[in-house]
Amino acid sequence: ARKIGSGAPSGAVFKSRRRTGEVLEPNSPGRDPIVSRILWLRGTEYKNRNTYRRFIYIHGTPEEWRVGSPASYGCIRMKSRDIIDLYQRVGIGAE
Repeated sequence: ARKIGSGAPSGAVFKSRRRTGEVLEPNSPGRDPIVSRILWLRGTEYKNRNTYRRFIYIHGTPEEWRVGSPASYGCIRMKSRDIIDLYQRVGIGAE
């Protein structure tokens, strides 16, 4: 996995994998940007080898009340505190 967001505050908004400077509180209404941290996945199995080019991430969401329900465009969405914890545990290039 490629890791993006080291040192960013919880709720920091990312667009095209770059911080925008905006920080959102959990459950902020109206939008669903990528927040807090990004783990950019690279598939190791033949059928998933294109995940990196498809920009499939594990990332934070401000819509924390929706975690556990189908609500993404293919990514794995997590609460900010949980993605920050996972981010610290995963090594760069982890499979």
